[in-house]
Amino acid sequence: MLEDRSCLVSRSYTRTYERENSWVCMNYSLNKIDIQQGKRPLESNEDEENEARKLPKQQSDAYESIDTTLTLLDLSMTSTTPESSDHGSTGDYSDSDPLIHAIGRDNSISSLIRSSRSDYGSIASLNRSFRDLIRSGLLYRLRRQNSVVEHWIYFSCQLLGWEAFDPARLKWMRLPTMTSDECFMFSDKESLCVGTELLVFGKVLLSHDIFRYSLLTNTWSSGMTMNFPRCLFGSASMGELAILAGGCDLSGKTLSVAELYNSERGNWEVLPDMNKPRKLCSAVFMDGKYYVIGGVGGSQSKVLTCGEEYNLQTRTWTEIPNMSPVRTRPATEGGMPVTAEAPPLVAVVNNELYAADYAEMEVRKYDKNRRVWETVGRLPERADSMNGWGLAFKACGDRLIVIGGPRAQGEGFIEINAWAPKDGPPHWNLLGRKQSGSFVYNCAVMGC
Repeated sequence: MLEDRSCLVSRSYTRTYERENSWVCMNYSLNKIDIQQGKRPLESNEDEENEARKLPKQQSDAYESIDTTLTLLDLSMTSTTPESSDHGSTGDYSDSDPLIHAIGRDNSISSLIRSSRSDYGSIASLNRSFRDLIRSGLLYRLRRQNSVVEHWIYFSCQLLGWEAFDPARLKWMRLPTMTSDECFMFSDKESLCVGTELLVFGKVLLSHDIFRYSLLTNTWSSGMTMNFPRCLFGSASMGELAILAGGCDLSGKTLSVAELYNSERGNWEVLPDMNKPRKLCSAVFMDGKYYVIGGVGGSQSKVLTCGEEYNLQTRTWTEIPNMSPVRTRPATEGGMPVTAEAPPLVAVVNNELYAADYAEMEVRKYDKNRRVWETVGRLPERADSMNGWGLAFKACGDRLIVIGGPRAQGEGFIEINAWAPKDGPPHWNLLGRKQSGSFVYNCAVMGC
């Protein structure tokens, strides 16, 4: 990612290569590159970052990554040539380019895939070869093959504005603002991270549309369509694959359709239909299978307590009774329709399914053998929501993340709290906190 931070390079390098590379200060945001190409750099929230630094944290891995990156900077500066320093990228890169001459191409790539992706912006600023390599997506494919994964949290507290949070370095970042018409701006949206992409689903005047943010180029694009355009579906991703199931079309009809998206190929594949149509449902991957959970369905729009399991090998759906978290109060309490409640807040960590009960402020765990939900502890006390809306409950590596916070009269805070189930009963650690006049509209976690 491109970050607005600087890495000072030794003056000895600039004397020798002053004419070849005038960047004495390597800028993570790549302003000299991306602004020339009409691209807006990803911005750093410096004030919020300073506040995050005051929070307790364990940063040994991050500092090791910084050291690795600085070494790469030094090595590559000694091998830079006028040709490789040309910043007029063509979008291609040479497989024969050694990258870091002192260690060769294979060792260079091996080092790069183990560097933090927070540093890829500064590495890309070295020369065209590094930039084209990172933007090609090859490093992320190799990271996935070698089980090197970093998770960033993407969330929106504005109609078109998105931010990212790096839980390793406790750093807030702003994404470029989406450019859309008012219809899409004010429509209900779903979001999903898959591979190196963030997908945001919404409506334009007479159709559905998808905005796609690319981590590789730090830009938004639109125009991609599903085979069955819809909203209010359940979605989940695993690596470069994502499955979307259920939802409703423009006429309001509840659907049982499902399809798979491959972010590497950029195509959509129709899957067999579910056993039951449903909308306002949630979805997860667990034990290599896809699960859609809860939702609303049937001719009378009743709450569904069952889930369905999709086996990617056999391409079959199996209904699982009572898989949706048990509601602790009547769905129509106070005359509130069932569609006023948020979809089930569920997440999977280490192949275990957890749920957030916003009404009782509890965390529950699903017993896969007994097929029952059990309370394991409490949610963070300041995780406010409106019938579950405005509260994000996500898996982030081996931790569960809760994003929400207190607010009153249009003012408040967004807080990011984390808990690792392997450490015992819920004990939430505050990772970050920032002012926000609105709650969390959408949230997704990207692991790559």
